[in-house]
This record gives sequence, C-alpha cells and structure tokens, in this order.
Amino acid sequence: MIKRLAEEIHSSKKDSHNDLIVGHGGGSYPHIPANKYQVHKGLKDSVDFKGVPLVQDAAARLNRLVVSELINAGENGISIQPSASILAKSSKIIKWDVRIIQEMLKLNLLPVVYGDVVIDVGQRYSIVSTEEIFFYLANNLDIKRIVIGSDVDGVIDNSSKSGKKVDVITPSDRKWISASLRGAKTIDVTGGMRSKVELLLFLAEEKGVESEILNATKPGLLELALRGKKGTGTIIRPN
Repeated sequence: MIKRLAEEIHSSKKDSHNDLIVGHGGGSYPHIPANKYQVHKGLKDSVDFKGVPLVQDAAARLNRLVVSELINAGENGISIQPSASILAKSSKIIKWDVRIIQEMLKLNLLPVVYGDVVIDVGQRYSIVSTEEIFFYLANNLDIKRIVIGSDVDGVIDNSSKSGKKVDVITPSDRKWISASLRGAKTIDVTGGMRSKVELLLFLAEEKGVESEILNATKPGLLELALRGKKGTGTIIRPN
C-alpha cells in the first residue's frame, strides 16, 4: 500500500503548484516496543531506557521505506528525523527550527516527517506523534490544509448503533467528541483517533486550518483529496 500511496502523491502533484509535506504514522513498527517499554511515559528506571533506541530504529526503518517508495514514484522525498532535531516537554514540541523545511520546499524537495521518540525536558524523553508534528508546523508555517489517511472511512460515530461516518466536525462538537470517540483499536501510544480530532479541531478554531480524515486503504481517495476534492472522508473545519 505504501507504493500505491506514493504513486498517488506523485500523480496529484503533476498538475499542482502547491507545496506539500508528507507525514506518516508508525503502525506496528515503533508502537510495539514503545508500549512494551512505556517510552511515551518517560524515564522511570534503567530498563525503560532500552526502549528509546528500539523505538527510534523502528520508526526510522519505516520512514526509509516510505521515502524510498516516494523516490521510486518520481518524488524528491527526503527524510526529516524528529529525534535529531526536536526538543519536547511532556510530548509537546517546544523547539524545532522549521526553516530547514521551508528551504527544502524552495528546492522542490518533498519533506517526509514522522512520529518519533525525542528528548523531553520534562521526562527525559517522550514520543511526539505525527499529528503533534503537523500541529507544530501549522502553527509555524502557512499551512492551508491537512489530509490524514486512515484505515476507516473517516471519523466514526460510536454513539450510534450503525456506526456511521461523520461528514463534518467543528469546534462546537467538542462535547460530542469526548463522549463518542474511542482511542485506537490497535496498540497506539499516541492516543488514536480522538487525539487526532482534538488537535485538528484546535487548528481549525485557532488557525482556520481545514483538515480531512479519509480512508487511504481505498485506491484513489488520497489523490483526489490532494487534488482538492473534499468530502470523501470527515472534514474538520472552523464553525
């Protein structure tokens, strides 16, 4: 699927003059060692520290696969390693020089970011999610739109028996979100769907950034979204 998504990204850029930054989650690669060693909770004893290189290595290996497929598809994909450049506090980014990304975009390079274990001034180390990275970028760059690919059709309303997809979410839906959204079905130390929606809602309210969560396992949907089509998934926008 990584190969297909890389091809969709490349195809979408052929007729577009918009700059693009790609980010990907870790899936089972880093989340399993992160959960085993509780890396997201910081340093507690000497055993916990063993998880840091394991998580970093797993996340980096997946990133190399993604970047390689982007290059094979015709893109100038280039990896941005969070563990070597981000400083966090309680899993929130407090320092990251994003000028390097701005300069890469000027050179027609395609920056590829990902969730990673980073140095944390509050708890020695922590995990910064891909969504947290998007959040920071949206607060420090002129980001117009965020598209997040998932393995479901969008945000699913778990409060209804039918489990229907929610078409639009705005900041006025916050109470519903806390009552109706669940975390991840699989191991995900970064919070799953609820944390994604909460971060995207904040960006919608504070920065006016519109986002969409869609099913990237369905061929063609990512490309359509990157070409500007809206509504195939769940749109998160300002009121």
